[in-house]
Amino acid sequence: MTAALDVVLLGEAMAMFVADEPGPLEAVHHFHKRTAGAETNVAVGLARLGLKVGWGSRLGSDSMGRYLLAAMQGEGIDCSRVEVTTEAPSGFQFKGRVDDGSDPVVEYHRKGSAASRMTRAHLDDGWLRSARHLHVTGVFPALSPNCLDLTRHAIATMRAAGRSLSFDPNLRPALWTSAETMRDTLNDLALQCDTVLPGVEEGYVLTGTRDPAGIARHYRERGVARVIVKLGPQGAYFDDGREGCGTVAAFPVARVVDTVGAGDGFAVGVLSALLAGCSVADAARRGAWIGARAVQVSGDTEGLPTREQLAQAGL
Repeated sequence: MTAALDVVLLGEAMAMFVADEPGPLEAVHHFHKRTAGAETNVAVGLARLGLKVGWGSRLGSDSMGRYLLAAMQGEGIDCSRVEVTTEAPSGFQFKGRVDDGSDPVVEYHRKGSAASRMTRAHLDDGWLRSARHLHVTGVFPALSPNCLDLTRHAIATMRAAGRSLSFDPNLRPALWTSAETMRDTLNDLALQCDTVLPGVEEGYVLTGTRDPAGIARHYRERGVARVIVKLGPQGAYFDDGREGCGTVAAFPVARVVDTVGAGDGFAVGVLSALLAGCSVADAARRGAWIGARAVQVSGDTEGLPTREQLAQAGL
């Protein structure tokens, strides 16, 4: 039976208010509104490449929730399992502007949000199993114990159904009670997935080494089929049980504007390629290309390409 969806993601979307001028957030008077969220960034990117994408979440019955839902629906994402509730608000964030390629200041307002209160009762297992792939990040399970429980349940459900799974650590230390809890919990989730996508610094926190081969080996020796390590301006390193190991070069970037969202763009490239049957090397190359596009714009999704742009790039 053909899957109704290609990829499903569970996670929180937030309204993001991006500063129009550099400087401390308290001194900024003008902002423009965008969407944000690790899982929704990936959902948008995959949908733009023509994949059938489902997003499960909760939003507050407020103006930000209506904005976010309309934005996701406008990208062609299946939002039929997004609940709108009056019980809790939608999350939002402020993001500073930088012009030198450094990481911008991001101030979150998400505690007690509608998404953070999701439980197993909010997940339609049949809808989840209708997809051939589940992509998980380390952000959603960090929001609350019930979100972690829901994440574990979704992973177990998809594994039992024989579906493929991928994991991007997306470390958010401020959301965890301790570095040790974050490390142990995320490593446990990673080991239940087929593909793991850490960055070098994330890999250091999670495995104790900055050596890309060492990071990959940590997960491969524990049963993960495929690891692709993001190396930023050095490209990416991959270690796959069938295709072996290798490195792909980065794509040149004339000017780095904003690094936020680059990892999500990398995941879009890798997952879209793997689900299309491409080699791991080609998947890493596509990921590196989309990641390079992402760092050249200030928003989280503005650099994500369409299917036509991908074809024009020969990827």
